[in-house]
Amino acid sequence: MKIALASDKGGFDLKEYIKSYLKGKDYDVIDLTEGPAADFVDSSVAVSRAVLDGKADRGIMFDEFGAGSAMASNKIHGMVTANVAEENTSHMTTQHNGAKAIAIGAGIVGPKKAESLVDEYLGVNYAGGRHQIRLDMLEKLS
Repeated sequence: MKIALASDKGGFDLKEYIKSYLKGKDYDVIDLTEGPAADFVDSSVAVSRAVLDGKADRGIMFDEFGAGSAMASNKIHGMVTANVAEENTSHMTTQHNGAKAIAIGAGIVGPKKAESLVDEYLGVNYAGGRHQIRLDMLEKLS
């Protein structure tokens, strides 16, 4: 599975940590910000475009709080990105909402919690079925 990663300066250290963590688990990591992006909008758009263009299967974006990256990403037609800070949301947003990316706030969670969030996100697939109705409704909004 190809995973696109990007961050601004507030999330850069955590992004680097998770990049190593994912490589250790044999994921194909695409680092879109070898140095921190100027702004979380830039980093979240980079991840969103990589996923939507098929260059990555899923994306993970990092900033100080996660909310900004998620909001910016969700402005892009076709994206579903969730700001996650606990494991159940990380799991369920993928299984029930078809999240194409998650946003993690480095000022909210530390490295070990981020590992758990990433594991939950990447360890489940979108269930489809009755949940597709919601995604269709979201698509009509953007």
